[in-house]
Amino acid sequence: MAIQSTGVGSNLDVNSLISKLMQVESQPLTSLAKKEASYLAKLTAYGSLNGALSTFQSAFVGLSSTSTFQNLSANVGDASILNATTTSVATAGNYNINVTQLAKAQTISSAGQVSTTDTIGTGATTTITFQFGTISGGTLTNGIYSGADFTQDANQAIGTVTIDSTNNSLQGIRDAINAAGKGVTASIVGDGSATPYHLVLSSNKTGATSSLKIDVSGDAALQSLLSYDPEGTQNLKETTTGQNATLSINGIDITSASNTVNDAVQGAAITLSKTGSTTLALSNNTSGVQNSINGFVKAYNDLQATFKSLTGFDASTKKGGVLTGDAAARGAQSQVRNALSSAVNGLGGNITTLSSIGISFQKDGTLSVDSTKLQTALNNNFKDISGLFATIGKATDSLVSYSSSTSATAQGNYALNVTALATQGSLTGDLNLNAASTTIDPNTSINVTIDGTSASVSLAAGNYTASQLTTLLQTSINGTSAFSAAGIKVNAAITGSGFLKLTSNSYGSTSNVSLNNGTGTGVSALTGTISSGTVGTNVTGSLNGVAAVGSGQFLTGSNGSAAEGLKVLVTGGTTGDRGTIHFSKGYASQLSNLFTSIVGSGGSISSSTDGVNRTIKDIGKQRDTLNSRLIDTEARYRAQFTALDTIISGLNNTSSFLTQQLSALTGTNTK
Repeated sequence: MAIQSTGVGSNLDVNSLISKLMQVESQPLTSLAKKEASYLAKLTAYGSLNGALSTFQSAFVGLSSTSTFQNLSANVGDASILNATTTSVATAGNYNINVTQLAKAQTISSAGQVSTTDTIGTGATTTITFQFGTISGGTLTNGIYSGADFTQDANQAIGTVTIDSTNNSLQGIRDAINAAGKGVTASIVGDGSATPYHLVLSSNKTGATSSLKIDVSGDAALQSLLSYDPEGTQNLKETTTGQNATLSINGIDITSASNTVNDAVQGAAITLSKTGSTTLALSNNTSGVQNSINGFVKAYNDLQATFKSLTGFDASTKKGGVLTGDAAARGAQSQVRNALSSAVNGLGGNITTLSSIGISFQKDGTLSVDSTKLQTALNNNFKDISGLFATIGKATDSLVSYSSSTSATAQGNYALNVTALATQGSLTGDLNLNAASTTIDPNTSINVTIDGTSASVSLAAGNYTASQLTTLLQTSINGTSAFSAAGIKVNAAITGSGFLKLTSNSYGSTSNVSLNNGTGTGVSALTGTISSGTVGTNVTGSLNGVAAVGSGQFLTGSNGSAAEGLKVLVTGGTTGDRGTIHFSKGYASQLSNLFTSIVGSGGSISSSTDGVNRTIKDIGKQRDTLNSRLIDTEARYRAQFTALDTIISGLNNTSSFLTQQLSALTGTNTK
């Protein structure tokens, strides 16, 4: 009888046996898969919570901006006559506006030319100099002034354009003027006559103070074509007179060089389109703010719904949310509610909590809005509501204004004391310029340093009265690109003693003016023995008794103090106590900082998400290790069964041999 094995040697289904053995061995993989699924569900839940928090954060972005509260709505009766926009300093009011004249830019035209491309003159290097100012007096007949005066505008820089043999055609002159960007636009207009082509020059600015005076030095032909002096020779004719806009606002006559009138109504820019009468009403943007607040409440309630679904318990299904008991989720929910439950500093009024504008918490944790109470607050305390939501400061002194703050600035009220006002750097000469006219030689330039920036400034040759000289210096310095590009300016004036005074437009210890000789006429002809000015000084003072840091006209709370980073602008007034700065970090600002600590890099939700991702990664590593071990285990089982098969095969062979031998012995004995 053959020996029976339990494996290969007995021709049993070894693969089935090994498969069942491996199912037992693989049970840890099933446990890992379940664990991984739970962590993946938690990861998805964190993603949903992140999305809900981000949606809520987006809902209060508008409320975090001061412009949402400070910019008034502008409503115009007839929008074809004008339109208006507002800034933060505008106040509510109603205005009747009558526009009687629109501002226009002066346009002048040259004599007609046969061709636009034929050369004009010899090609000698020629300089065209543009000045801008006011033409007054005299008469205008057929485009030519007689007996008029021209007064240069000190606030507009002189511009020069060079013409030579490469561009001394009508077309070349046009292109050179336009490329130079000196405040003049050139075009060519044909009238269909025998000499049809006219070079037309227009001032880029509207208004009476932007009329042109053109000096041409060099080629005689170009001089006869382009020279234009309203007081003298006029080789171009005026086709459009530069004029100011005229209008009345509530019966008060207004003149503006531009069709955009910025100063007539405080905080409003009025753009004129045509003559006529209309109304302008500036009012608080209550509807816009109300919509933003309602959106804020809805977004908060949506966030609470997400919290509830992820962390709450469903009594009907007897199951908790994926993040039930999760410390990060519960902490985030609690932090958001606590932030909205606390009072803010406000702007010195009674609007310091959500309940003060009709927003209250319900038993289920959601917010509700009392629309009547909210509308009353918007009508009566509109600007104070800005301190409830946005980071904002308000000074009680009209010559002090809040500028900015940092995350280190604590909300509160800060008493301001100014011990010294900021001053501007200036240079005052000791030469009496009223005693005689000043001659500026050709090719004169002086080296000017303002606020640490230096440049060579060219001065046009000529004889100048003291008043004309200040205009020349101011326009020449301010028009120099090194200064204009940096926003640096000076103001030139004549003192009571007839001395030239150049004052930097900036304030503080970096503000200064100095002059040095360049070429041609020296600076002594302008300022006498003085060439270096007096440095400006910074404002000094304190906030709540703690010395602040002064820079120009700005005072900033010192490091380590409650006012750290609080920056205020002191534009004038007196020294001593200057009232209070009310500084509020509203709910939107607080929530923005809170969300950084929750969902930002290193925040609680981000840290928890990172932890879950690390766990999932570890589970993956465990799975790989277990799979590798199972492969080895299966190989070992197969090797064992193979060895067993070999042994049983040998035993079966031995059994067969013995059976044969026994049969043979039995048969022999029978015989």
